[in-house]
Amino acid sequence: MIRSLIRYSLAIPAILIPLVSSAQDTPVRTARRPAVETTPVALRQDIKVEKYMTVGAKAVRLLVHPLTGDFFYTTFDGGVFKVNTSGGNPVPEQVLSAADHGIGRLQGAIFSGNNLFLCGNVSVNNGKGNKGRMVRYNIKPSGKPEMTVVFNTVEYGTNATTFDHGWNALEVSPDGKYIYANTGARTDHGEVQDNRGAYPNARDNALTAKIFRIPADAKDLELQDDLAKLKAGGFIYAEGIRNAYDIAFDASDKLFAVVNSSDYDHNEDMFWVREGHHYGFPWVMGGIENPQQYPDWKPNPDTDPFIPRSAHAWAVKYFRTDPEFPKIPEGVKFTAGIQNVGPDANEYRGHTGKVLDGDNTGVTTSTFTPHSSPLGLVFDRKGALSGEFKGSGFVLRNSLGARSSMMKPFTDQGRDLLHLQMTYNPLADNYLVKTTRIVDTFNNPTDAVLVGNELYIIEYGNVQGSIWKLTLPGKAASKKRR
Repeated sequence: MIRSLIRYSLAIPAILIPLVSSAQDTPVRTARRPAVETTPVALRQDIKVEKYMTVGAKAVRLLVHPLTGDFFYTTFDGGVFKVNTSGGNPVPEQVLSAADHGIGRLQGAIFSGNNLFLCGNVSVNNGKGNKGRMVRYNIKPSGKPEMTVVFNTVEYGTNATTFDHGWNALEVSPDGKYIYANTGARTDHGEVQDNRGAYPNARDNALTAKIFRIPADAKDLELQDDLAKLKAGGFIYAEGIRNAYDIAFDASDKLFAVVNSSDYDHNEDMFWVREGHHYGFPWVMGGIENPQQYPDWKPNPDTDPFIPRSAHAWAVKYFRTDPEFPKIPEGVKFTAGIQNVGPDANEYRGHTGKVLDGDNTGVTTSTFTPHSSPLGLVFDRKGALSGEFKGSGFVLRNSLGARSSMMKPFTDQGRDLLHLQMTYNPLADNYLVKTTRIVDTFNNPTDAVLVGNELYIIEYGNVQGSIWKLTLPGKAASKKRR
């Protein structure tokens, strides 16, 4: 039984593993823009930080047209914008709106050749229900793009909390044949979530907490809330992932995901995502069992220090004694998260309840600091970078510990860029990651793209946001931007 596992039993002492570099509603939990914009600060002398442009409100995704090199970005309320540089300075021009594609909460966007894929959520039943939706646009040099519906899901219950994550991150398979789509949990940690009485007794379902794989040329699919049918159709790629708001392939065509954990003090996972694997949600997150699965658990921060008193899930009593919590499916084996060997983002809460640092204890964590909200995962797939950056990965942390009541017990750091050096561990058939902070003091970063040796990062704001350009050590970008 999972209950018999010791917390962090999946961890491997960092000192035993040699490190070598290997050959990647609001959209996020802390989407509040600071009153005054700060300028990111490089923590290395060989990284240059510049303001690229200002963007409008609620910007979420940043992407590059692979054939033209043009930047596009999308907004949470359905806007799609192209960045026009013909006049010298970059200027956003709106290309599409929610009225065009029908996605009221747009969270996923990616190019595959000349095709733009958009994915998100459609409110139904007077806002009490939801349908996932993906569309495909053929982007032309001029004229209105042509739209094809890739899929809609059947209706299922949304809820009135901050924990309904919906359909969001997209990635294209290296051969261009498939689109991977993340669908986040509709709960914090697997609890019942109705919507003020609608959809009673609803927890997560066959259309949530998974990564789907959809043929890139699919048309007018309807995805059912039926696990057996979805598996038979080849649509479900991986299960048990709470909310992988970013997924990306590395230079060796392996798929990775960074995941937001619950309001419990779980670490934030990074997974090597493999077909048919189950990653534990809602029974395990961050290498720690979810205690609500045990019918005799009585939640109380006085006796369980992993419950933050400031957590929304505690305030509204989503942590509860729950004898009807679903059992682990028979025969399912969980795949562990990638273990972080430090030196950064590896704080955790130990057995005694004390906050510890893996650098001091020799313990690895799965994977990043609790409540840090990792986003914007990218890899140097083309080997354009140099030194220890070549072929490696990068990820943003959206939360800032100094301003987050739940993250602050672990660190004042956050809203930074982490460098990820991945090492395969054959004994565990999984990866270790050496994690190092390299840029600090972002405002509210949500996404990133790498163009040659230039990393562009977009920030969310309720009024306006920014795109920053980071020049990293390596070859010159394939297309210089003004």
